[in-house]
Amino acid sequence: MTARQWALLGGLAVLWGASFFFSKVALAELPPFTLVLGRFGLAALALLAAARLSGHRMPRSPQLWAGFLVLGALNSFIPFALIAWGQVQLTSGLASILNATTPLFTALVAHVWGDERLTGHRVAGVLAGFAGVCILIGPGALGSLGVHTLAELAILGAAVSYAFAGTYGRHFRALPPVVAVAGMMTTASALALPVALVMDRPWTLSVGAPTWGALFGLSLLSTALGLVIYFLLLATAGATNVMLATLLMPVIALLLGWLLLSEQVAGTALAGMALICSGLLAIDGRRLPRRGLAPRSELVG
Repeated sequence: MTARQWALLGGLAVLWGASFFFSKVALAELPPFTLVLGRFGLAALALLAAARLSGHRMPRSPQLWAGFLVLGALNSFIPFALIAWGQVQLTSGLASILNATTPLFTALVAHVWGDERLTGHRVAGVLAGFAGVCILIGPGALGSLGVHTLAELAILGAAVSYAFAGTYGRHFRALPPVVAVAGMMTTASALALPVALVMDRPWTLSVGAPTWGALFGLSLLSTALGLVIYFLLLATAGATNVMLATLLMPVIALLLGWLLLSEQVAGTALAGMALICSGLLAIDGRRLPRRGLAPRSELVG
């Protein structure tokens, strides 16, 4: 990938990594499906306004809106609902480990249904990155694996849904990213609305300022802005590469804790980060210079 794509990927990892924090805060007062509806609804309103202000018009083609509905289900409603439900029972560490399986599933789906070949260095890179996530977060997070089996399967189901969305989403690369994301969030909101009304009765809830702050951060930053960056990367770097953000998310969290909160970084965490970095370079296709030759970088996807 290019330097610009790596920078966008890092930004996406920061925004998506923050979503676990925002969700955990908001779930203290909001039921899962109400959180999902608020996340989609606020993001949709912001993106529709952004599309309008930037001079774009939303398409009127029924076929295109049917595509938005499929993408909204695969990339938003299904995974976000599964993650929100699963996080009620799981620690953030275990949830992020399970979520880090997304590139594994994406590489398989993109190979079978997409145009991205499953090469040896790509498989080795994804496996190294996943192992690095497990080491970085620590074996303690894996200690409760199997205790809440349904919740863990829910997070894995979300990873599978993201994998299919990454391959399917490349059909929309001709559209401006803000239009594609606005369409996806609008259809995802329509899917979430009846479920939230029936399951959670949101009109009966009373929430405080921290919950509202977390909801706005989740919807406007992690979702709206994050998905615009996601589509920018998807159009140029491919489905497998864009999902590498899920491997970077724990690294970002660790670095932010060290820089902003003066948290100590253990040796195992450094080893995990090294594994993740080596895995990312392997997936990117980079080679070490040989016999004075300059290093080369290939765009995968």
